[in-house]
Amino acid sequence: MTKTSVPVPDLARRAEAPDAHASANRAMFERIAPTYDVLNKLMTAGIDKRWRTRAVARIRAAAPGAGARVLDLCAGTLDLAAMLESALPAAEITACDFSAQMLARGKDKVRRTDVVVGDALALPFPDASFDVVVCGFGMRNLADLRRGIREAKRVLRPGGTFVTLELFAAKKLRTRAFHETFANLALPALGAVVAGDRSAYKYLAKSMQGFVTRGEYEGLLADAGFRDVAAEDLTLGVASIVCGRTKADA
Repeated sequence: MTKTSVPVPDLARRAEAPDAHASANRAMFERIAPTYDVLNKLMTAGIDKRWRTRAVARIRAAAPGAGARVLDLCAGTLDLAAMLESALPAAEITACDFSAQMLARGKDKVRRTDVVVGDALALPFPDASFDVVVCGFGMRNLADLRRGIREAKRVLRPGGTFVTLELFAAKKLRTRAFHETFANLALPALGAVVAGDRSAYKYLAKSMQGFVTRGEYEGLLADAGFRDVAAEDLTLGVASIVCGRTKADA
């Protein structure tokens, strides 16, 4: 059992004990799985569905057509995988998450998605397995962000696309004020009332403040070898989509 009962929200501090963070993170998501969907809808007032819709539009544009292989990374309770099934009826969709409990909570949302329990830092897939990898609200929780980016790149085929939908650390004053209010008041209170777990939801909110900015994340993708890195802010920059492509075969 790890000494860390709650994951480390600050990305820089995770390097001091990445295994402890990963273990606590998995345990936390297993613990909150039964109430995760309800709280997600309450804390975003349904806006997260619009964000996922924008991400799916990016994926549709990137997918090469019939037979495209798409990986939903950090898939959670499979909301995004269900949307991908509807938007890409001819695609092969795989959903991967390290929490078996989270995946189990969403199993009735999907019909043809291949659901896999696996670690985003050591994905159980061969090199060049997918045309598109998408991660919705999961990169922020990884124990080693650079390693997670490298793994996403490893499983992408040449010319493949990595789509990230995330709550990055805010740069704009109004967005930073929203994040701080959300982190210190709203989300922990909701977590305490609905899930009986204030500490878990305090971590989820604080992890936004301890994460990289969107610009810093774009730089990490470029450093990892992604090309044509581009971004789109959503809802005043509260969430953002960042896309990058792997090098195509010569």
